[in-house]
Amino acid sequence: MMDIWSWICELPNNDDWGESDPNPPLAFTMASSEEGDSSSTRSIQLKAERTMGSDSEVCITFTISFQGFQSSPLWVSDPCPLSSEQPFLPLVLQLLQETISRSPAMPNTICPRSQLQKLKPEPISWIIESHSPESFSSFFNLVLLTRLFWLCSWDAPSEIGSFYFQYLLGPNIEALTFKQVPVLRTFLVSIGVDTELCFMRTLGYMLTKWIILSELSVGLKALITPLKGQQQHLGFSYATEAHGFWTLKGYAPVNAMKLLHSSDQKSQFPATGAKGSLLRYALAHQQLEAVIQLEYTIGFHDGYIQVNARVDNLRFHVARLGFSKKNDDMDDFLNEKHFPSRIRVWVGPEVGSTYVSGLTLGRSTNNGENEVETQRILKGSFGKYSKDSSHVKARARVSMKNKMKNWRWDQDAEGNAAVFDAVLCDNVTGHEIATWKSSDRNSNGSSHGFQHRYYGANRPFTKAGGLVFAGDDYGEGVGWRLNSDMEGSVLKWRIGGEVWLSYWPNNVRSSYVETRCVEWCDEVDLPLIPPGK
Repeated sequence: MMDIWSWICELPNNDDWGESDPNPPLAFTMASSEEGDSSSTRSIQLKAERTMGSDSEVCITFTISFQGFQSSPLWVSDPCPLSSEQPFLPLVLQLLQETISRSPAMPNTICPRSQLQKLKPEPISWIIESHSPESFSSFFNLVLLTRLFWLCSWDAPSEIGSFYFQYLLGPNIEALTFKQVPVLRTFLVSIGVDTELCFMRTLGYMLTKWIILSELSVGLKALITPLKGQQQHLGFSYATEAHGFWTLKGYAPVNAMKLLHSSDQKSQFPATGAKGSLLRYALAHQQLEAVIQLEYTIGFHDGYIQVNARVDNLRFHVARLGFSKKNDDMDDFLNEKHFPSRIRVWVGPEVGSTYVSGLTLGRSTNNGENEVETQRILKGSFGKYSKDSSHVKARARVSMKNKMKNWRWDQDAEGNAAVFDAVLCDNVTGHEIATWKSSDRNSNGSSHGFQHRYYGANRPFTKAGGLVFAGDDYGEGVGWRLNSDMEGSVLKWRIGGEVWLSYWPNNVRSSYVETRCVEWCDEVDLPLIPPGK
């Protein structure tokens, strides 16, 4: 993996700049290819040039240039004063600001991108200062690759865009698996949720394009790095503990999620037929955004410590990754989106911990009940059949009423971890949507009660297609009793979530259905510190 940040930090910042050196290290080649002889070499380079700023201040200005293309440098940085304690802070801020300002626009949003304030330098400065160059390097690679995505795919000729995907993004796709970017968590916590959404939607949009091109290999001669299982890790999650909340946030482009079943064995882009390809294209440009928020309390008693937790908020939104351009061919498909069909959340102590003496669940397994209504009708007549006999006819009718909700909630336990499980069911048939195969549906492609699912009084989702569970609908909690000798310690607890997304046709006629799944897991703090200590 390339290490651009270390190269930047090693740039001379004094009179030893070395203009006389025949091979000064003032250019970093991020990607290159040779076709035939060396004269046809193509490359993307980050160049550093020593310049003079205001008041004759010595600065370094960076440019991104494309060698071997009929193109001049397409990007120039703001001057980075070498006299500053953090001379390259302006470079990082500029890359981040330009990346966020180009994020996909969400329709009908109440937080438009244009109203976002500029990034404050203090949090970014603290991140740079508190991490070693080796640790910060992965995050800088991520930021630079994202900025280059907009530059190469939007502002440059198409041949540069193809070169970027093939020779730069493909070989460095590990930078987007997020396992290599621990600094990203600190960055997202520090910039605020509105800016976080813009940044993560930009990453989701870029990942979506890369996956589609990987499936198509159009114009790339099939040289894009194969997925090799990495596709299942192209998402990000992080957990925090603050003010009595455990919060897990997760992001996953839909076509990077694990495919569980589909009505199309290929299940890749493009599909058969023009309308099928348009539908598959619209479904690919979506991203799951999840917030799993649990409230916990701690009680100190004689001989034990009581830890309680309950669901405060579970919020799931499927965001459309695109831009608000009028396209008559796509309009019919824009409201086609995936929807959550099962949610599984767990929380509990570390695996193998011995300090928990007992786990208490707060909800019994559902004991369904049916309302049975019996109606008896008696009819009588005298003398109709014989002069000296009477006749009586009796008739009984039995009807059954079964009240069903769209979502079934359960609690379960795995070891000392409590599991909250919500499953979406068809309230007509009772079938679980996440496991319902295409062969179970009607041959004409109807989706039973889930056509037009974002309209009407009994819709199971918000108007925007999201899903919210709060304490009013699911307030039962769980509890653990811990050994009292753990008092005063800060424990690490697990929090995780698994989300199933399904697609059934909503407003279009199609037989295509699918279900995908993603799983996140992280650690949070459990401070067992009594008040006043």
